[in-house]
Amino acid sequence: IPPAGLTLATGNGPRKQQINCLSKEGPSASIAGMPPKKAVLHSGLPAPIGPYAPGIAAADFCFVSGQLPLPPDGAPLPAGIEAQTEQAIRNLEAVLAAEGLTLAHVVKTSVFLADLDDFAAMNEVYARLFPMPRPARTVVEVSRLPRESRVEIEAIAHR
Repeated sequence: IPPAGLTLATGNGPRKQQINCLSKEGPSASIAGMPPKKAVLHSGLPAPIGPYAPGIAAADFCFVSGQLPLPPDGAPLPAGIEAQTEQAIRNLEAVLAAEGLTLAHVVKTSVFLADLDDFAAMNEVYARLFPMPRPARTVVEVSRLPRESRVEIEAIAHR
């Protein structure tokens, strides 16, 4: 990784990409004419289970990757949809906190359920934890989630 402050450019024309080393968290990238983006990392989160960042900060937005109900201490998944929903939302909060944001900054969520019959129980926990006005939301049933989780939640927050 180049030293902080160094900008490298690759490609040419409209697809030219700049790699900027702006912070200790690692490089941020931008496409010419667009604001840089940076990975949002937080030590209080379980490690990602794939090649992705827990969140990306770009301009006034923070895009939070889908959060599973994985406890940060590596303990097994909580039992039941209520406990899993709460843990997934707590993980969202930790990513947001790394950018100085809270659940009140969230403008959109997507909730993925392994069983749509869990909707009412998930909804009760979601309503308790997200402040008014609650964000726009999509809820879908999926055939399977990683680690046999019953719920995964992703979010977009705005400063």
